[in-house]
Amino acid sequence: MKTKMTKAERNWVLYDVGNSAFVLLVSTIMPIYFNYLAGNAGLSSVDYLAYWGYATSAATIIVALLGPVFGTLADTKGLKKPIFTVTMLIGGIGCLALGFARQWMVFLIIYIIAKTGFSGSLIFYDSMLGDVTTEDRMDNVSSQGYAWGYIGSCVPFVLCLGIVLGAGKIGISIELAMMISFAIVAVWWIGATIPLLKIYKQKHYVERKPRAIRNSFKRLGVTLKNVRNEKKIFLFLLAFFFYIDGVYTIIDMATAYGTALGFDSTKLLLALLVTQIVAFPFAIIFGKLANCYKTERLITICIGAYLGIAIFAIFLREQWQFWILAVLVGMFQGGIQALSRSYFAKIIPPEKSGEYFGLMDICGKGASFLGTTVISLISQVTGKVNIGVGAISVFFVLGMIVFRMATAEEKGEVRKAEMRLGEDGV
Repeated sequence: MKTKMTKAERNWVLYDVGNSAFVLLVSTIMPIYFNYLAGNAGLSSVDYLAYWGYATSAATIIVALLGPVFGTLADTKGLKKPIFTVTMLIGGIGCLALGFARQWMVFLIIYIIAKTGFSGSLIFYDSMLGDVTTEDRMDNVSSQGYAWGYIGSCVPFVLCLGIVLGAGKIGISIELAMMISFAIVAVWWIGATIPLLKIYKQKHYVERKPRAIRNSFKRLGVTLKNVRNEKKIFLFLLAFFFYIDGVYTIIDMATAYGTALGFDSTKLLLALLVTQIVAFPFAIIFGKLANCYKTERLITICIGAYLGIAIFAIFLREQWQFWILAVLVGMFQGGIQALSRSYFAKIIPPEKSGEYFGLMDICGKGASFLGTTVISLISQVTGKVNIGVGAISVFFVLGMIVFRMATAEEKGEVRKAEMRLGEDGV
């Protein structure tokens, strides 16, 4: 199999490099800045963590509700790129606007809008995978996207970190430092998208018909019925719902969790920078391993590893333990995300990729909503953030069980097909 990426594959990967800068900002500097704004308004650390979780949950609910409809609409000939562009711009411009917010409630509202645009763009971006590469290269290309996204996002992050931490020395306020940081990330994100927009062509689609929006709802209804009949796809989506809950919750809440425990903010940011650096080679490694081992097996290993990480997080008390957690997350984060994306792309109809990835996003965003909400509620009720984190491990256990059921179903389908071939004398 050819290893060198095509121009279309490289430009697709480049979007991961661009949007990952926003992801890193959301998981590192942004919660700390929100804590600063919330602290100025007199909010406690428990309430700060809860409100941040609620805002993240609100964004995921919006995308979960709109994603499948937009995804179905985007499968129509000529519509995927325009809709992708709009959602990307909402995210990028929203990121820029965050720099002008000075009150915690206003900041959260803009954050919800930006996060919604970002998450929406990923539905269409993920569904482009089948248009830019072939099935046998999906695991590798998807892994390359996450890998270069991790390492590429470090460039604007280091710039932003230097500006924020050095604000006092260069004679600017923390507010101005954050404004510059948000601008850097927005420009990086939008700029990295341009090569993909120039070259992308939608290869798999359904023909455009009158009343496209109405027809998109009809097609979505048919797809939902088909999913129930496609047991393998249904079980995978259910498993994905459970195990990705923990992954997304850890990504969204890591810095907020460490801040609530009273850890030094500078060391938290450096630890999460280590996560990105570690994730780069390991994401590529998992892509290469997919050439030698079944994708299902590798996903199972990643789920098991995350279960161990979640249990370890429950007992996290010291700053050095957070560093260990950061390294462990980096080792498996890219693998589980990239392989889940490519595995799903291989088992769905390519001409309906937008629809199906919209459904996948429901599962991902629904899970993320559940995870952040559970942590927020339990933290507020008990007054202890460690207890809230404990719930994450349950989702990994459920995800492992259902994913094994999905792979067993796939093996059963293969055996049936072989038996039919044998009966036909082939």
